Amino acid sequence: MAKIKLLVYTAVLLLHLALGDDDDVTVESVPYESPTASKDIYFSEHFDDASVLSKKWVKSNSKKPDVDEELAQYDGKWSIEQLEKFPLKGDKGLVLSSESRHAAISSKLNRPFKFDQTKPFVIQYEVAFQKPHTCGGAYLKLLTEGPATKDLSQFNDKTPYSIMFGPDKCGPTSKVHFIIRHKNPKNNTITEKHCLKLKTEETIFTDHQPHLFTLVIKPDNSYSFYLNQELQYEGDLLSDEDFDPSINPPKEIVDVNDVKPKDWDERAKIPDESAVKPDDWDESEPENIPDESAVIPNDWLESEPTHIPDTAAVKPTDWDNDMDGEWEPPLINNPKCEDRSGCGPWSRPLMKNPKFKGKWKQPLVDNPNYRGKWSPRLISNPDYFNDLTPLKSSPISAVGFELWSISNQIYFDNIIITDNELQAEEWAKKTWSLKKKNVSQESESVFGAVLRYTNENPWLWAVYVVVVAITVVLLVITCCSSTKDKSTSDESRKKTDEPVPDVEDQIDNSEVVDTKDNKSTDEDENIDYEETEQDNKDQVPSSPRKRRTRKD
Repeated sequence: MAKIKLLVYTAVLLLHLALGDDDDVTVESVPYESPTASKDIYFSEHFDDASVLSKKWVKSNSKKPDVDEELAQYDGKWSIEQLEKFPLKGDKGLVLSSESRHAAISSKLNRPFKFDQTKPFVIQYEVAFQKPHTCGGAYLKLLTEGPATKDLSQFNDKTPYSIMFGPDKCGPTSKVHFIIRHKNPKNNTITEKHCLKLKTEETIFTDHQPHLFTLVIKPDNSYSFYLNQELQYEGDLLSDEDFDPSINPPKEIVDVNDVKPKDWDERAKIPDESAVKPDDWDESEPENIPDESAVIPNDWLESEPTHIPDTAAVKPTDWDNDMDGEWEPPLINNPKCEDRSGCGPWSRPLMKNPKFKGKWKQPLVDNPNYRGKWSPRLISNPDYFNDLTPLKSSPISAVGFELWSISNQIYFDNIIITDNELQAEEWAKKTWSLKKKNVSQESESVFGAVLRYTNENPWLWAVYVVVVAITVVLLVITCCSSTKDKSTSDESRKKTDEPVPDVEDQIDNSEVVDTKDNKSTDEDENIDYEETEQDNKDQVPSSPRKRRTRKD
């Protein structure tokens, strides 16, 4: 036992010396400081200061038009809170804390962003669904510069926006919105153009962790969508396949007034009218005939029916013979037929009739009047235009959330609008990346923490090898010593005549100790045992005996 304790103490001491202070391997919160954006940035918000909710952001007190009074009011609750899980110390975000209510809040940009085709546009922000999310959006709107952005307290679903971007889910359907409100350069009408390509994993709505959404639109009209700084899709604003409807209409459209001519023949093949049925064509022959070569199997029971009445069935108590007819037990499969080829009357199986030709028809030949599949003609689209700068007429001057959600506690943070992708990456490095690291460290096990610390200090692997080697050596020495000590002890007990302590619990109840075997062979010691022989005779075999004390 002493050697085992020494082994444990040695291993613990070596690990303590290797790891040093316990604080080195404990899971510590990642240090965080509120980020500072450069002065040339268009907009940034980290929400670490709760006063921005009243100073910088404006809650809407508008109403949704054409909606019942009870539902029309934008009375959703907004608050500044920490993340519920794995928060960074000092880091806070904007939280939609109400459920099943319309909520809207917005803030003006430092200066309007104009799509002048000379610099990219970057919008980036975080979303965390902290409760089970069933239905509702978490997208933001980039509000179009104009009269509506002068009074943000009237922000509602009718407020003009240039771009809507962000996740949305209802039931099994989830998506990432990227919608452009495009102004027709010919007649100034506004049409929403929905991007069809942005998708996301269902896990962002269920893992309760913050996720980073980034949209980049470049001067050449290409765009990129990133989720957690990983590229998800690249596309082109002017692509006919990316948006519905497309940004630019087609040059040609179908002439709805065009009608297919009556003599238009769309039949590629027609019957050969000159063909005549051959004289030997017999239509009376059946398609299948009995196989005359078939023989009844030897185990077939023709006298046994395939189904028999169920003798265990009982007539229902509510059975009425007048209404339901005479009751008969239901039929079940005949058990005698289970392991046989079959029961009941046997008949030859059918086979394909070699003489069968079927109903004669005239063969098909190419139609000489075939003109192809008819389709209406295309004409020039009178509404056609080719807008190469689809966002130029929609500068942005404010950003806001206009939402309705069944779920509450939706967390938003670290919004940035810039024309420099590197600025957005640097902003993410100071915010979302730290959260990701903190989540990883906070959720790792003790073993994971030790492993991480070891990877940060590779020299510890050598120490672990030494500890394991010493442990193995000590175990071998301990085991060998224990075996040797046990062997010596057994031999000593066999050869000694010294008194043995009384231990009743260690004596087998079925064992009878014969005191004759315990007499000393040494005549010089003159050891006297009183009534030993008599006790042995009177002793009950199933009862344990005590060794009597020697008189001397």
